[in-house]
Amino acid sequence: MPRMQVPKKLERFINTPKRFKVAIGGRGSGKSMTFAGISLMDCMTKGIKTACFREFQNSIDDSVHTLLKSEIERLGLQGFEVQGNQILFNDNAAFKFRGLSRSADGVRSMAAFNRFWVEEAQTISEDSLRALTPTLREEGSEIWFSANPRSSADPFSQRFIKPFEKELIRDGYYEDDLHLIVIINIKDNPFAPRVLLEEMEHDKLSMSSAMYQHVWEGAYLDDTELSIIPTDWYDAAIDAHIKLGFEPTGAVIASHDPSDEGGDSKGWALRKGSVVLDVDEMVTGDVNEGMDWALGKARAVSADWFVWDCDGLGISLKRQVDQELESTKMQRHQFRGSETPDDANVPYSGKDSKTNRDTFVNKRAQYWWRLRDRFYATYRAVTHGEYIDPEEMISLSSDIKVLDQLRSEVCRIPQKRGNNGKIQIMSKIDMAKKPYQIPSPNMGDSLMMAMFAPKAAQKATATLKFKGWG
Repeated sequence: MPRMQVPKKLERFINTPKRFKVAIGGRGSGKSMTFAGISLMDCMTKGIKTACFREFQNSIDDSVHTLLKSEIERLGLQGFEVQGNQILFNDNAAFKFRGLSRSADGVRSMAAFNRFWVEEAQTISEDSLRALTPTLREEGSEIWFSANPRSSADPFSQRFIKPFEKELIRDGYYEDDLHLIVIINIKDNPFAPRVLLEEMEHDKLSMSSAMYQHVWEGAYLDDTELSIIPTDWYDAAIDAHIKLGFEPTGAVIASHDPSDEGGDSKGWALRKGSVVLDVDEMVTGDVNEGMDWALGKARAVSADWFVWDCDGLGISLKRQVDQELESTKMQRHQFRGSETPDDANVPYSGKDSKTNRDTFVNKRAQYWWRLRDRFYATYRAVTHGEYIDPEEMISLSSDIKVLDQLRSEVCRIPQKRGNNGKIQIMSKIDMAKKPYQIPSPNMGDSLMMAMFAPKAAQKATATLKFKGWG
């Protein structure tokens, strides 16, 4: 009988009891094959029954059913009967397969099992993740996850990676009383087939760096191939004002994206001069409730300016804004990203360059690109020690609670060029479609609008004083 192949980094999964066992990494790491082999052996020797889940399972072909069947045949295991939607051992249900997204009943129907295995766990929703634990209550029961992390903001990453990221980066694994989490990639798998190794070498030359790192080394795909702002630039901007020694002085500008669709979250951002002090989102509520929330936050910090997206649903909110701010000195501005670029006939960068009208499709593209310029300038200053006027930079306060989620929005904004060669930003509708499937970046748009500011507010930032590199 062939011997079960377990990469050394995953050997502790065999006889180390933990409530949560997690293997994360890229293609060819052996995660799924190892989980399949251990689960089959545990079924034979310990009587463990495994419920196999994915967030989306339209048919049995979407599950690990085929992988388990292949391992049964390869290992020559006796006593298993592979049926269309389940696998039996000695005439008893040993493996069943469900999709999590359709209903919570898919989880509750598996209560008689004593191990859950969630494959492609990076796609799991918050609701599905929350449903797993209370269903599996038997003493010694375990929940296993295999995943190639997609975004730092995904529910799976937030629950099983981000809290332990320091140790995972340093040691390649994390362990406590509840968790065993291991990072494993193809270089850690001595059983990786030659054809995969050859494919990896090909992809190293043909893929973008971000996509290669994601596919083969398990890195977050917070960068898309067409992203206008790389994660390196974003990370350099965190506390850049502290790193470089300039103060958050100047106009206080609050901004709000009420969302294009009623079901989307609502975004909010706050900056003082070049320093972004806060970013937040409101997950529930309609556009009017969202505007009340954003205006309340702006009033609480005595913002000088309030900017909101007036395209889409935002156009109906002007009266609400005017009434709420009538008794204040707060100035207000309606941002319309669909409009012709500002300073349309002015060269974008220097007298010899194309005009803003000839460079950008609309104002949204123009100001996302200007936000990009700020991040790039900050990256040059922080990483390479170049002198950059602080007014041309951006600093993200480390006190912002949603920095990871904001990164996943800002660094996944794809650009595209129209037939006329002008720069345009992919619409939220197109982002939501395959292959991108990027959630609406409402916090990112709020940040863009905060850094945009109307001309009158821009003048108020002139008091920013540079102290030197510190």
